[in-house]
Amino acid sequence: MNLESPKVVIKKSSQIVFDFLKDLKNFKSLMPANISKFELINDEIFLFAISGMPEITLKKKYLDSPNIIVLGAEGGKLDFSLTAYIKDIFKNESEVYLNFKGDFNPMMTMMIKGPISKFIETLALNVSKNCN
Repeated sequence: MNLESPKVVIKKSSQIVFDFLKDLKNFKSLMPANISKFELINDEIFLFAISGMPEITLKKKYLDSPNIIVLGAEGGKLDFSLTAYIKDIFKNESEVYLNFKGDFNPMMTMMIKGPISKFIETLALNVSKNCN
């Protein structure tokens, strides 16, 4: 399964957006309103839970400043990645979108496609609101 969020334009340079996203504590401000738990484990790992879903632990897997941040599932039964793509479009303006990739069976894909699409859309929209 491969899902992309809408592209959002942020009135900040790609480096500022990259620095914001690589600091995992900032993901708390990006989460949907129905988040039931957010815990920063260390500088590399955080976990969160959304009402009605199991806890998910994400770890920084790859950074390519100022354009790519890859977070991946840490432990658990599902293997997936969440990648932020950031690019400058003007001097102090950048474009960001998120890509979710996971290898799931067809039944699981059918069950999680809608909620995951909504989740990454919310994250992307909240980056544009919260990246200061």
